[in-house]
Amino acid sequence: MTVQEQEQLAGSIQEIGTILERARAAAIDYYRLTGKPLGITGEIGEYEAARLLGLTLAAAREPGFDAIDSAGLRYQIKARLITELGRRRSQQIGAIKLTHPWHRILLVLLDASYCVTAIWQAERQCIEAALSAPGSKSRNERGALAVSKFKSVADPIWTRLDKA
Repeated sequence: MTVQEQEQLAGSIQEIGTILERARAAAIDYYRLTGKPLGITGEIGEYEAARLLGLTLAAAREPGFDAIDSAGLRYQIKARLITELGRRRSQQIGAIKLTHPWHRILLVLLDASYCVTAIWQAERQCIEAALSAPGSKSRNERGALAVSKFKSVADPIWTRLDKA
């Protein structure tokens, strides 16, 4: 991403927030009517992580990472909507690709209103170790981790309770 592209994206973060607020309201209504998430969880998670942690969002479809910090570290951002029903069963986060360049992964947890409840951060080496541990085909072959497994190798770096 060029410096000009980064500046354009940074300048539009407020506009993105306005659009996502409207999408968030539609997603809440959709979930209430269907019991299924609308499919914007990832976009909301990426935006909120960037906003709350001062990251710069990467260009769309940037291979391997979603945001970058002021030191140049690259972040993959995963988001998960955690509802009361979801708390009772294991939930997976999206596939983690080790073939792309990134330094850390952020897991953004959202409540039923698509508001951030917590952000967890894991270093690449911790994720690589978790994904290569013997025992789970989905974890080993598809790069999928349960939210609970991710938390076991990560650190909480932002919680709503800390900011209330």
